[in-house]
Amino acid sequence: MTSGIKFTSNEMRYIALFESITSANVKDCIIDEEQGRVLYVVSEGQVGVAIGKGGRNIHTLERMTGKKHEIIEYAEEPAQFIKNALKPAAVKEVRITERPDGKTIAVVAVNPQDKGVAIGKNGRNAERLRFLAKRYFQIQNVSIT
Repeated sequence: MTSGIKFTSNEMRYIALFESITSANVKDCIIDEEQGRVLYVVSEGQVGVAIGKGGRNIHTLERMTGKKHEIIEYAEEPAQFIKNALKPAAVKEVRITERPDGKTIAVVAVNPQDKGVAIGKNGRNAERLRFLAKRYFQIQNVSIT
């Protein structure tokens, strides 16, 4: 799915730095200047390697760049990818449907106590999820219930 994604030279630098520190394989990198964060999508099964023991790799990257770093595990299946993107929130169900107008939407049911975590402060986690779902799976909208 990532074949159509183009990286800027800045994103390439972040990917090179991330891979050299963590030894994890990066599939995607999104620099979110507005939120002061960098999002990495890593290959399946590589989240632990990317974070490092006790979060050591993330702390090193954040000290070096002055930005927050967030890691999401890639999955071929859209429902699993959405679950991964919402961690640590407990996702009960992901329903992906195609509307009559051809648009694809996802409805994500989370445990009530995890709704705040899933949506994030000022909706930033929900916005991140919508962006990634559209980028990878052409899902036009994601709603969290």
